[in-house]
Amino acid sequence: MTDYRKSGLALIAGSLGGLITMMLHPTARDLMVPGEFDAVVRLNVAVHSLALISVPVLFLGALGLTRYLGSPSRLSLAALVIYGYGCMAVMNAGAFSGFIAPGVLRQIAAASGGSQDAWRVALHYTGNLNQAFARMFVVASSVSVLLWSLDWMRFGRLGSALGMYGCLVGIVVPLALLTDHVRLNVHGFGAIVVVQSIWLITAGTFLCRVPEAR
Repeated sequence: MTDYRKSGLALIAGSLGGLITMMLHPTARDLMVPGEFDAVVRLNVAVHSLALISVPVLFLGALGLTRYLGSPSRLSLAALVIYGYGCMAVMNAGAFSGFIAPGVLRQIAAASGGSQDAWRVALHYTGNLNQAFARMFVVASSVSVLLWSLDWMRFGRLGSALGMYGCLVGIVVPLALLTDHVRLNVHGFGAIVVVQSIWLITAGTFLCRVPEAR
């Protein structure tokens, strides 16, 4: 198996991990269902564990993609550095949402009176941290897709099509986020994961077909 094929499979596998995470990600409403709290918390931990495993897999794929697209302009290298920055941010977001928030929720359920109010403040603070890191990831990963796409447009018809789609994603997604047209709740973040995964899976499929001689 060639290095490019391994990189392509990493992009595909990491993207599928992100998609599965968002498909199964519980919402705040799910936590309120009587008798389902413990099951929902376990599901929340499981899907965020999958997401955290998927992040380094995606970065390995991105490393191979950068190696393939490498050009004197260094656009792909810049994209990789920015993507690594975004990966660190989303790992923090996943840790807060998947591991810290469930512990705080259990404390709220067990507490009473003033102590419960204090734990609710802690939950709100945890949520704000999660949102901040998630926003950093969305902007960083979108810029990376934009830079990779600009490099990719050198490769014929498929390169132009994928490049144009990536440029659209890289510009529209951050603008939609920064102008509050997209909120980073489960549905909003899930939509962003889908549009980025389309680009990553397509790029991964292309890499799987590249001979090592390239």
